[in-house]
Amino acid sequence: MLGLYNFIEVASAKSTFMPVAGSAVAAQVNDLYGFLLVASAISCLLVIGGLIFFAVKYRRKGEDDKTPYISHNSTLEFLWSFIPFVIFMIVFAWGWYIYHQMRTFPEDSLEVHVFGQKWAWEFQYKSGKKSGGTTFETNSDSKEGLWVPVNTPVKLIMTSRDVLHSFYIPGLRIKQDVVPGRYTAMGFNAEKKGVYQVFCTEYCGNEHSNMMAKVHVVSQEEFEEWLKENDDALSLPELGMKVFDRNCVACHNATNVRKLGPGLGGLYGSTREFESGPSMVADENYIRESILYPQKKIVKSYGSGIKMVPYQGVLSERELAGVIEYLKSLK
Repeated sequence: MLGLYNFIEVASAKSTFMPVAGSAVAAQVNDLYGFLLVASAISCLLVIGGLIFFAVKYRRKGEDDKTPYISHNSTLEFLWSFIPFVIFMIVFAWGWYIYHQMRTFPEDSLEVHVFGQKWAWEFQYKSGKKSGGTTFETNSDSKEGLWVPVNTPVKLIMTSRDVLHSFYIPGLRIKQDVVPGRYTAMGFNAEKKGVYQVFCTEYCGNEHSNMMAKVHVVSQEEFEEWLKENDDALSLPELGMKVFDRNCVACHNATNVRKLGPGLGGLYGSTREFESGPSMVADENYIRESILYPQKKIVKSYGSGIKMVPYQGVLSERELAGVIEYLKSLK
């Protein structure tokens, strides 16, 4: 097992150019980066080399030399503008294609909540399993860190408990800011088993450089075995149901039947119409905002009703994630 986990790290140590590409997207990023380097090298050679060549060839050789009258060349001027434009558009389209893949999350993705705080990462699974939470995570055999099965789409739903952080996995070529007060998301599909390093790449204080964790990519069987180890906590939907029953049932139904407030069955992914402002799809950020700051967006026909109490400072991040996962499970 140790040898398997160290495969990625050993291979990475042998390369001084780029870490081992652990996913198809990472390989595509390498290709784009390589193209940019080659294109930049050729451009530098043409521009700087041409400048030196012409400076030497047409240097002034005597006091009687005069600069000849040179008219413009329309074809040449067009080419040196059009060719870089084409290259830039190719790079733009190529980069957009890769970015689109990074930001497309399949419906069957394994969803993991990630909490950043000075100076540690914490990973919360829907089953209730919690991992991470340590500042120094460098041991490849550790059971801490983010565990995911190989060849499985993963969606990380991330937020910060204090300041701005940034979650970066060099081996997968993905990075996303982790922002306090809202959710950001990042997805990947690791195709190679092994252990990948995580860094925080947004300066967050004294121990910023030590805010590390590991991503363990294992087989589906190993992942399910790890998920069951020492797991006696409530799953996130179960925790969310408890919080909902304690705080929400007086005004909301778990179905789509209206009470004092709207029924919440089928809320996630639905289009919400408001008293003011454009409509929007109910995602994790919308649900979070509606719980913490319920007066920011009032659903149509509820403007004159009883005002919901804000839950900012009442629910922990884990309880909030639990409520969101419970509402996502309601059909």
